Amino acid sequence: MGINISDHKQVAIFDLEREIRHGFDPKEPTLHQLVKSQLEQGKRDVLLNFADVEFIDSFGVGELLASYLSVHNQGGKLKLCRVPKKIFLILEITQINRILEIFGDSDSALKSFEKP
Repeated sequence: MGINISDHKQVAIFDLEREIRHGFDPKEPTLHQLVKSQLEQGKRDVLLNFADVEFIDSFGVGELLASYLSVHNQGGKLKLCRVPKKIFLILEITQINRILEIFGDSDSALKSFEKP
């Protein structure tokens, strides 16, 4: 899994790459650990860009839920954008799409954070 983190105003943007799955390197931080790190730095809103994600397993789904709960408990919002069809299908099957806002593009997702 590759993750590039950037900021846009008050939003931490995670550009995810390849796979979100249980890693074999215990030194590599998980998605949830990286989200918690942003929360500790004062970022309350998180956008996960799935454009380059090819695979997600049950561990990855758990990471999404844990990240959502951490952000929600801090009063922030976690949203997804650019989710490929095969990944969206997994989100539908697990019904995560019912609790997470999912956007087709990053611009509309970022604008949604600005609304009261």
